[in-house]
Amino acid sequence: MKNANSKRVDYRKIRGYKEFLLILPFILLVLLFSYYPLYGWVYAFFDYKPPFPLSWDNFVGLKWFKSMVENEVKITKLLNVLRNTFAMSGISLLFSWFPMFFAVFLNEIKCKPFRKFVQTVTTLPNFISWVLVYAIAFCIFNSAGPVSSLGQKWGILEGPVNFLQSADHVWFKMWLWLTWKNAGWAAIMYLAAISGIDEEMIEAAKVDGASRMKVIRHITIPSILPTYFVLVMLNIASFLSNGMEQYYMFENSFNKDYIQVLDLYVYRLAMGSGGYSLSVAISMLKSGVSVVLLILANKFSKLVRGEGFV
Repeated sequence: MKNANSKRVDYRKIRGYKEFLLILPFILLVLLFSYYPLYGWVYAFFDYKPPFPLSWDNFVGLKWFKSMVENEVKITKLLNVLRNTFAMSGISLLFSWFPMFFAVFLNEIKCKPFRKFVQTVTTLPNFISWVLVYAIAFCIFNSAGPVSSLGQKWGILEGPVNFLQSADHVWFKMWLWLTWKNAGWAAIMYLAAISGIDEEMIEAAKVDGASRMKVIRHITIPSILPTYFVLVMLNIASFLSNGMEQYYMFENSFNKDYIQVLDLYVYRLAMGSGGYSLSVAISMLKSGVSVVLLILANKFSKLVRGEGFV
């Protein structure tokens, strides 16, 4: 009996080691690409001038953190950038339910070939770079594009209009492009959650006379709400991280006051004006705020749902 128990314990240990070896490459990748770069935060405390190496002669302490708000011009610029960042992230958060409902109604398509076609067509844009997205937008919405031409033909527009060179509704237009690019990909997680719903429960509801809309309302949506809440909380944690590729491509002299978000501002500081240390200082503060938002979102989740996600 002892030999059997010892063999069982040895088997569990061996299996545990094997499972650890399976995830070890991913742990190493996380350490390499997520934690090792944090060493670069040291540049925020130095007056770094490439290509010279860091030395204690260039140590400036909290100089770059203070320089963010040292004059009214910098404060105004930073507030403008934060306004754009909060607006873009706020709109995305406000419409965060859209991929969930898209997945629900996509799941209701009974014709499998058509459903697969729709899912494929809506997922493919996620794999297109923002350079190509802007090229598509330029072909469609420039002054000689089909939208402008049809608008003139139908009498809606008086003359050629380049819709990309406009400061009107910039935040909403950026959300539309982001949704077009990511909605299909974001729906995949909800489709996976829907596939985990017990079919017997759905069949029982149909036997009791529930219509398709009632099944969606009382079974499908409540079953995938935990997934939705987790994704929303993670979006709150990354509220200040919009990325910069989309806004970098769509930025021009007409909309730059409304499209420059924090990530693009940091990129401009480092690559445009050589403010490497200042850009690192801003990134540090952004990361700190993101961690605080993550903790608050987790506490809010525990308070509302009774469970957190961290």
